[in-house]
Amino acid sequence: MHPNSNTVLKFPVKPSPNIINRKVPLRLKNIEYRSREYLTEDEVDRLMSAAGRVGRHGHRDATLLLLSYRHGLRVTELVSLRWDQVDLKQGLIHVNRLKHGNPSVHPLRGPELRALRRMQREYPTMPYVFCSERKGPLTSDAVRKILTRAGKGANLPFTVHPHMLRHACGYKLAQAGQDTRAIQHYLGHKNIQHTVRYTQLSPDRFKDFWKD
Repeated sequence: MHPNSNTVLKFPVKPSPNIINRKVPLRLKNIEYRSREYLTEDEVDRLMSAAGRVGRHGHRDATLLLLSYRHGLRVTELVSLRWDQVDLKQGLIHVNRLKHGNPSVHPLRGPELRALRRMQREYPTMPYVFCSERKGPLTSDAVRKILTRAGKGANLPFTVHPHMLRHACGYKLAQAGQDTRAIQHYLGHKNIQHTVRYTQLSPDRFKDFWKD
């Protein structure tokens, strides 16, 4: 065809992909998987017992669940925990919070100190507290798998995920009557509204409603 021709060239147009019939799995709301997003103290104990019974790294797995629960650690805070943040002599742990949270120093109690001392004996010269067999830090996905396996071993009636341990910490502290502002600082919340959710779940608010 001559270049000066006014005839418009027509090329075959590929049909656009049909996205109507594509099957993309959608994640349901949390309420569809479990009735609540926190664990009770008894459920945490069952999880740790189950984790301790499975595999060659049972003590490591039970310890990471213990620290996550006692200190309200996010999974990324847990896997990035280094030994230079832990002072076993004074019984202290420096918690670096992510998501612009406030860092803090927490006391370590007897069960944690004993578990961590054993960790140092079993995994010497490791910079990170929780390491894989390749001597690198555990990944967040590895922790999720550990928790899922422990949940099945504990025969919990719902699936569990790592953040439920952080919620369990807040719920436990609120149920024990701890001050909301203190819980906020302990969990590193910038906004106290994130902390109030735990006090709202505490049944002690309603204990005097009925006088049977």
